[in-house]
Amino acid sequence: MKKVLVATDKPFAKIAVDGIRKIVEDAGCELVLLEKYADHADFVRAVEDVDAVIIRSDIADRRVIEAGKKLKIIVRAGAGYDNIDLNAATEHKVVAMNTPGQNSNAVAELALGMMVYMARNSFNGSSGTELRGKSLGIHAYGNVGKYVALIAKGFGMNVFAFDPYVDNDTMLADGVQPVASAEELYGKCQYVSLHIPANAQTKKSIGYDLLMKMPKGATLVNTARKEVIDEEGLLRVFEERPDFKYLSDIEPDLKNQFESLYAGRYFFTPKKMGAQTSEANVNAGLAAARQIIDFFENGNTTFQVNK
Repeated sequence: MKKVLVATDKPFAKIAVDGIRKIVEDAGCELVLLEKYADHADFVRAVEDVDAVIIRSDIADRRVIEAGKKLKIIVRAGAGYDNIDLNAATEHKVVAMNTPGQNSNAVAELALGMMVYMARNSFNGSSGTELRGKSLGIHAYGNVGKYVALIAKGFGMNVFAFDPYVDNDTMLADGVQPVASAEELYGKCQYVSLHIPANAQTKKSIGYDLLMKMPKGATLVNTARKEVIDEEGLLRVFEERPDFKYLSDIEPDLKNQFESLYAGRYFFTPKKMGAQTSEANVNAGLAAARQIIDFFENGNTTFQVNK
């Protein structure tokens, strides 16, 4: 009997665990739970005799993968997968997957919610601005970007997008205006919503030169990863442009400098909140379980992120 481990320092909701258990056990597999574990070593030990692992933000590093002598597949319940050591997974013939699209609406709602919060001066009683009629640039038009566009159009925003991997016709069909470069996107838009992954090409790619192209009253919204921001460059922008604001779904490394110098011009969630809704929690967990069973039964590797 194959074993599926759910290793979650931040556990899934009970309804999600119950759904995962049903999917796994109906397929003739055993479910093993490791929740709120005290130490990474607990995860390493738990993986020793399992065939599959489901994680959330838990770190599936080389130690975990090498300890999993029977491990065939590991699925990150969510879109980002930088918490999996992909090289180690490939070396040990472990399939690594994510569950794209399952928390996209939750992330998109957070992005627009933070925009409203900042546009209305953090609801401090003073007169703010409206989103209607403003230009929004979506940097990377994937699952989350599509939901951001849909919601933003409901607010009456003019929506643009840049993504070299998505054809223009797809964007146009959604009522979104494609642009040819990141420079053009940032130059047009008062708001830019970031949805790029963190990889060798994108880390620290959002910096001074690009951000300075944004129009007066600019707001950068980051529900991606903090690593894509050149924080030193962003602080230079803040110093030179009192009109510039930054919203992030994760606290930056230089948080203290923002707090001491630029009160009222930023908002950071205390921990990554994009997927923190009951709906996304359930959707991603069930999708991960289904993908594991589909892989075992049919060899389906549709969402594989390593080679």
